[in-house]
Amino acid sequence: MSLCHIPFLRKKIEIHLMVDLVFKDSEKKHQFHLVNPSPWPLVGAFSALFLVSGAILYMHYDMWWPLIVGFCLILFTFFMWWRDIIKESTFLKVHNSITEIGLRWGMALFITSEVMFFVAFFWAFFDASLLPKAFIEDYKDVFTGTLGIGIWPPEGIETFDPLDIPYLNTLILLLSGTTCTWAHHAVREGHNDEALQGLYLTVFLGAIFTCLQIYEYQHATFGFTEGIYPSTFYMATGFHGFHVLVGTIFLLVCLMRARKNHLTPERHFGFEAAAWYWHFVDVVWLFLYIAVYWWGG
Repeated sequence: MSLCHIPFLRKKIEIHLMVDLVFKDSEKKHQFHLVNPSPWPLVGAFSALFLVSGAILYMHYDMWWPLIVGFCLILFTFFMWWRDIIKESTFLKVHNSITEIGLRWGMALFITSEVMFFVAFFWAFFDASLLPKAFIEDYKDVFTGTLGIGIWPPEGIETFDPLDIPYLNTLILLLSGTTCTWAHHAVREGHNDEALQGLYLTVFLGAIFTCLQIYEYQHATFGFTEGIYPSTFYMATGFHGFHVLVGTIFLLVCLMRARKNHLTPERHFGFEAAAWYWHFVDVVWLFLYIAVYWWGG
């Protein structure tokens, strides 16, 4: 007796055949890429939770190891998720023109959400600086219609010279935006050697910016919890520094892909998305430099 005559096995074979037919039929009816189930969104969410929790523990209880573990988990999620996407795009060739439209919209919406993220910090900074409240009595004066006597920056705060490290960092980021654009145009024209040179320079400049930002924090005369100015300053510039670090990692991955000739004039949206993100970081820094360092300092 063959296996097909056993009712249970025959039923399972029929189900598998029906599933195969459904998938084959769906492939014929549309050009969309239906991704396989992936654990990385969930892993990334828990990694981000661990990172933020680690940052809170570090700031309040000086516990540094949860922050390091959270950051390593984020890097692990980046690596594994990007590995799957690169495999789909470069080797399986499932990212067609329809898929690329979806990727472009997704990246554009992501950057839009990031813009609103920084709008919140600018809102907090301008709320405190345009109507400074040095004492509790100032709040009462505002509600009674009388202007308070607050000053900005608050007394005792020694701000950074906008023509010192902040100015140098501004020049570095503007130059990195130029080298990133150079690399992008080189990829579009098929000049992989020039693209590598531009990416090397961009990653190097991003690393220099991060090092200078750390040096600036080490020589700050105020701490995070010492008032509204330090809080808004560290939140805005700190999160921007984190975005620079993430953008540098993006471009470093693109650099490794360019070394393996993954980027072609026809297929290079991964690098294009990284370039969008890097230019967004540049623009945010220009607003930070003008508002926080120059005007608000």
